Amino acid sequence: MLVVDSSILISSFLPDESGPDLEALFDGYDEILAPGLLWAELRNVLLVAERRGRVTDITSDAVMEAVDALGIVVDHALPGPRVTRLARRHSLSAYDALYLELAVRHGATLTTLDSALARAARAEGIRVTP
Repeated sequence: MLVVDSSILISSFLPDESGPDLEALFDGYDEILAPGLLWAELRNVLLVAERRGRVTDITSDAVMEAVDALGIVVDHALPGPRVTRLARRHSLSAYDALYLELAVRHGATLTTLDSALARAARAEGIRVTP
């Protein structure tokens, strides 16, 4: 099981970034998970990229279609105080703590390019890629 965050996806799909090969990254995992927040984060990053002229609306829509095709399973659980505890313990935003909590709850590997989130995950005994 693998928990994926928005940094990995954005870096892999935006034309001016060079992220990891998602097919290779996802290979060997039976399920790819993300909190529901992922979709809002992705759309926000893409809208900002549109406004700054980094991508067109057509590219932005194509990225979301490609992400949708990945078959990421959205976790809608309301973890409550666990997220707050993790955020406090590791000085994370509540947003990043959602990804960490999901990985901890499922004993899943976490894939992120966010160094603070990766450090917190390792401190919690979670394997981190790439």
